[in-house]
Amino acid sequence: MKTPRFNRRSFLGTTLSTTALATGTALWGGLRTAQAADRPAVVDPRATSGDVKHQPAWDEMLTITVGQKTGDLTGKTDKAIQAAVDYVSRLGGGTVNVLPGEYRFDNGIQMSSQVRLTGSGSETIFKKNNVKQTELTEDSDWFDQEVTFKPGHGFNVGDGVCLITKNTDNGTQTVLTRTLVARSGDRFKLDRALRNNYWKIGQAHAKSLFSLIQCDQIHDIEISNLVLDGNRENNPNLNGNYGGNIFAQDCHQMLFQNVESRNYNGDGFSWQICHDVTVENCHSHHNADLGLHPGSGSQRPIIRNCKLDENNIGIFFCWGVKFGLAEENEINACRQSGISVGHRDTHNLITKNKIRNCGEYGILFRPERGEGFTGDHNRVEENELLNNGAKQALGIDIQGMTANLNIVNNQLKETRSTAGSVGIQVGAETSAIQLDANTFTGFATDVKRLA
Repeated sequence: MKTPRFNRRSFLGTTLSTTALATGTALWGGLRTAQAADRPAVVDPRATSGDVKHQPAWDEMLTITVGQKTGDLTGKTDKAIQAAVDYVSRLGGGTVNVLPGEYRFDNGIQMSSQVRLTGSGSETIFKKNNVKQTELTEDSDWFDQEVTFKPGHGFNVGDGVCLITKNTDNGTQTVLTRTLVARSGDRFKLDRALRNNYWKIGQAHAKSLFSLIQCDQIHDIEISNLVLDGNRENNPNLNGNYGGNIFAQDCHQMLFQNVESRNYNGDGFSWQICHDVTVENCHSHHNADLGLHPGSGSQRPIIRNCKLDENNIGIFFCWGVKFGLAEENEINACRQSGISVGHRDTHNLITKNKIRNCGEYGILFRPERGEGFTGDHNRVEENELLNNGAKQALGIDIQGMTANLNIVNNQLKETRSTAGSVGIQVGAETSAIQLDANTFTGFATDVKRLA
């Protein structure tokens, strides 16, 4: 991967200006905010307490180098990298530069606001260690901040842990991720309280599952020029609502650039309720679930120039993802669909992508629960779709009560001579689906409208 020169001015300026343009002026609902003509433009701002919107364009901020043999900090595990992130964060932000080498992880890196984490491209590899797992031998109540493991578990202080149990009232599964911060024998203190009951009757157990990079309630970060390896063959699945090679929850202003995310038993990238996330020039491949997972409530994601190979789904617009852009991505051989859009994912633009050889659909609009729940008011334009659908060749499938789509100027091709092949399938309950200037090659039926 090519390592571009990082410019703090352009990164922060671009993300902030993008947010301003996308959100408009009515930032506070019914309250009117000042227009450009009402007040002077901000010029040469000073560093002012509490002002995170306008900062001076400093020529230099702190950079800490981490290496296996040389650097400000040295080590071959997550601990050296975490120490560097924490140090930079304490001084208000800056860059952690990780030198070449394979770094083995027993816990994920907890990112902080205003921190840039960067490596040396394909030569800097973060790899998850093999899973450790055990049963809980003592009950822990929802207010407890400790657990007790069965002897022989292999866990150590500092390890990341995923705690799993069955709710004894309704049978649903409860999943939490925590860090082990102290111990006496097999009894461990957690970094945070449980907030759920973990009882033996619920078959409570622990696994060393975590995200290689974790972002919680932070803003203005960059992760670039790294390889993340989830060691899929030696780790069980972690649902993308709880983790991934990169996982973010309740964040904003994030840039992922030139990151290779591979072999995670779950999602390559997952972000939930995160706004103004840009994923650019990344390669997410051979992950068990989703290549890119713009998740619940995420506003204004930009996914551009990425390669997504052999995941279950390439890009999964999850739930209420709005005003997003998926542009010029290459999606190949995903087991289900290249791009999937569903539950109230609206006003997104999917354009100039190449989607090939996916197992069921090139692009899927999911049926969801019915009217008002579907992915409406989206535009699909100038994409190339080739040989999608293994059992039945199918380029674009629009299901349920999906409404108000513009499917325009796309090229759909089928070269396998599959019987019953369909370019675009429009469900019987859909409405206001505009198909215009699309070209079809090799299909038995170009457009199939279900009765």
